[in-house]
Amino acid sequence: MDFDVIVIGAGAAGMMCAATAGQRGRRVLLLDHAARLGEKIRISGGGRCNFTNLHCRPEAFLSRNRDFCRSALARYTPRHFIDLVERHGIRYHEKTLGQLFCDENSQQIIDMLRRECDAAGVRWAMPLRVEAVTRRQSESSGDDARFEVATSQGSLRCASLVIASGGLSIPKIGASPFGYRIAEQFGLAVVPPKPALVPLAGPPEWVERFGDLAGASFDAITACPPAPVRFRESVLLTHRGFSGPAMLQISSYWQQAGAHGGVEIDLLPEQDAGAWLTQHRHDRASLGMLLAERLPRRFALRWAEAQGWTQPLAQFSNKMCEAVALQLKRWRFVPSGTLGYDKAEVTLGGVDTGALSQQTMEARAAPGLYFIGEVVDVTGWLGGYNFQWAWSSGHAAGLAA
Repeated sequence: MDFDVIVIGAGAAGMMCAATAGQRGRRVLLLDHAARLGEKIRISGGGRCNFTNLHCRPEAFLSRNRDFCRSALARYTPRHFIDLVERHGIRYHEKTLGQLFCDENSQQIIDMLRRECDAAGVRWAMPLRVEAVTRRQSESSGDDARFEVATSQGSLRCASLVIASGGLSIPKIGASPFGYRIAEQFGLAVVPPKPALVPLAGPPEWVERFGDLAGASFDAITACPPAPVRFRESVLLTHRGFSGPAMLQISSYWQQAGAHGGVEIDLLPEQDAGAWLTQHRHDRASLGMLLAERLPRRFALRWAEAQGWTQPLAQFSNKMCEAVALQLKRWRFVPSGTLGYDKAEVTLGGVDTGALSQQTMEARAAPGLYFIGEVVDVTGWLGGYNFQWAWSSGHAAGLAA
């Protein structure tokens, strides 16, 4: 069976690409090994799909080439996707920090993308397992190469092949290294993948001291020097370490740094810790009791105890107050690792952007071969950024394939 375009992977990026190519009059086949369509969309945002972010910008993405995402994001913006959502009558709302969610559920986004594909004449093949991909010169033209896709139900051929198979996050819904294998087969480098937007695990001594406080959460700022970013959101203690939006955000930078060093936590956001201590310098209460007014009580007491500061504040010397202020603003947590792909929102790393055109997502070494979405070495912040990359990169490839 011959097609102009075959898209492997019927997730967010794949459906966007297929619909865009189909709207250009291309004969498109969209296939996936899963039986259920758009599973990652369905479970996202607590079942309401955080489908984009109003503040989406290139600086919110990690990649070895930080400028690679600029072209695609500029040509298909959050406003473009919002217009599509509104045309389909999907009601939505903004939560915090520019995050947009469906009012009802994620299935609305899946249904919208399916309708867009159907209207563009896209053909579907699900579930269908891809067994091999080869590239051959066309018999009719020595200059025109075509791809042959061997599947569990026979052979397929196309002029343009788009890989939208995703990364390694959430393996229970079908994540696999398929896209990386195809990239390597055609000579493209792959930046070693790692779990991203993922809870961080603490060393045994940390777990022994704080593990029983799982469930406690508080407002904080996280940082990972020398990365020039700071995230102020909630931090959640788990029985193994830290989670919560602020910690998930900084986990990507900790991973990118090669998992060396630690994460710094500001326990008193926007507060001058030194001035705060001076204000309470003559209190008879302990530091832990004073902190309990701002942090979960059990955590505040345990934290002060861990530092060895259990005496009344009135007994603190000036030097001790300086040390306390520094720790409150830059408490250092050294993770022992992450909770892995099972708990990761996305994958850091992927197909090296140096091998791709930033305008079309086409592989320079293999004309007609495209990579989009999470399989590429472009990873966004938490809060709708990775979906916007899926829409933008899928649209870019759909216009070219």
